[in-house]
Amino acid sequence: MTQPGIAPLETSWEEALQGQVFQAVLFDMDGTLVDSTQAVTRSWLRWGAEVGLGPSFTGPEHGVPARQMIATLVAEELVETSVTRLTEFELADTDGVRILAGAAELMASIPEARRAIVTSCARQLCLVRLDAAGFPAPLTVVTIDDTSRGKPFPEPFLLAAERLGVDPARCVVVEDAPAGLAAARAAGCATIGVVGTHRAADLEADLVVSGLDRLRVSVQDDGVVFHLVTEQ
Repeated sequence: MTQPGIAPLETSWEEALQGQVFQAVLFDMDGTLVDSTQAVTRSWLRWGAEVGLGPSFTGPEHGVPARQMIATLVAEELVETSVTRLTEFELADTDGVRILAGAAELMASIPEARRAIVTSCARQLCLVRLDAAGFPAPLTVVTIDDTSRGKPFPEPFLLAAERLGVDPARCVVVEDAPAGLAAARAAGCATIGVVGTHRAADLEADLVVSGLDRLRVSVQDDGVVFHLVTEQ
């Protein structure tokens, strides 16, 4: 039964995460904590035009590491130079990068030892975007530089859990993209999908919310418990 004030996309709340104690919360960055969609798209389109992909190229698949995507778009011998060039564009373009509603407050409410950012972008780009948005980085940040395989493979989330010293099965992943949610499931984590980059119907997660401003946590000795806030 839907609780009063909760949107239909959140009707699984009682059956999914309510009351569970999680040892750690693993956050995606782009599209989850900060909105960088326009800057990302501009950079990819600029790169696509430069390598001659043509008007059919409309931008990246969000949530997947750039190198993995580039490898499907250009010849093998062009991958390395393409990654370097795209990175140059992305580092130079942070216009409009901003914190998403509720993200900073939610992150700040979680103890340092129980939180991490797990992103498909490189460390330098991750830190540049967080700085542009004015979002303080947690101590534990896992980027594509740290893993042999990125999302949708489970390695990034497994590594984050290892660095925090927690069981992946006792972690919850907060993600906006299908690839990231697939990686979280493969790692054995619980999942919260955030609508924005993708529609609710595209997000396969234990719980789907309209934004992080819908979530609160209470801190216990053995972890954190999520609470869903009704819309006003």
